[in-house]
Amino acid sequence: MHTIRLRVNDKIYANIMCFLGRFNKSEIELITENNEYLSIQSYLKEELNEVKEGKAKYYSIEEVEHSLEEVIEKYEDKD
Repeated sequence: MHTIRLRVNDKIYANIMCFLGRFNKSEIELITENNEYLSIQSYLKEELNEVKEGKAKYYSIEEVEHSLEEVIEKYEDKD
């Protein structure tokens, strides 16, 4: 699968979206670059940079399981 970014003039935007809308979701997925998308993209880039620079903190499976158990216990009895 390929990803294509287009900058489209306002005059033809509706036509492009109509054309792309004719394909089903297995053929094409429209990704809107809204604030949420851009925020997630920025976060992921920062995380990747930390990994590349050796600044990322890694957790063992046991540490993650312990942390999850603590969270579950914290909210388990609150009904």
